[in-house]
Amino acid sequence: MKTILFCILFIPLQTVWANRQDSGVLIPAGAFQMGCSMGDDLCGSDEGPAGGIAVQVDAFRIDDNEVTVAAYRQCVKAGQCRAPEDTSLTQYCNYGNPARDNHPVNCLDWQQAQNYCTVHGGRLPYEAEWEKAARAGSLTAYPWGNTVSCKQAILDDGKTTGSVPDEGDGCGEDRTWPIASRPANAFGLHDMHGNAGEWVFNWYAPDAISELYSKGNLSGPVTGRQRVLRGGSWDENPANLRSSYRNVKPPESGKSIYGSIGFRCVYPQ
Repeated sequence: MKTILFCILFIPLQTVWANRQDSGVLIPAGAFQMGCSMGDDLCGSDEGPAGGIAVQVDAFRIDDNEVTVAAYRQCVKAGQCRAPEDTSLTQYCNYGNPARDNHPVNCLDWQQAQNYCTVHGGRLPYEAEWEKAARAGSLTAYPWGNTVSCKQAILDDGKTTGSVPDEGDGCGEDRTWPIASRPANAFGLHDMHGNAGEWVFNWYAPDAISELYSKGNLSGPVTGRQRVLRGGSWDENPANLRSSYRNVKPPESGKSIYGSIGFRCVYPQ
């Protein structure tokens, strides 16, 4: 009688996750026009001059979708991430709702998002990286043109209705939608505009585009009171989904509930 030995190979979870930096969509190095799109009369002063300012960005990879509830839960179960607020607090938090595993994880602070990216071998996008990826070569207010509706993104477009009576948020559903519910941009990225707003790495400074990013400092400022959010969300109007719009929030939610905020990671090359 022969004895057969089985050898089981255990690969540390951290090693597997680190390989995430080889995934995602590659955004090539090069300059792009960052900030206010030409002809966009909704720009704030912190979006810079019409037509934008040239900003050079090194090559990087970025997640093609927002991080989902299911993906984030794996990190929590592995003891590497802290659980966000969940549906027991409010219906708008996706974590803990079995029907929303494929929705973007939300109701989390900046540090929770940054920690998830670090565990997976990446970080949150620099603001300039995020905008370059979102624009996907476009010069208009949105990557597909100068207007937006629920045909292109999950938002409150002021006209689309759904299953929730008298409610425009979330294209009438009053919540996020599953990731990739709308077409990808020219880089193959979904939900860069709408669904969940997205934490980025940077502290907020009103003159960051002209005084920092255009001069090669993409990670600054070094300190601040509020972090930058990009992309707009399911409960915001069209103006907040513009490629150049800069939203801000304290990095810790405190008594607030960040039900509109999610994130995705980048992996420097």
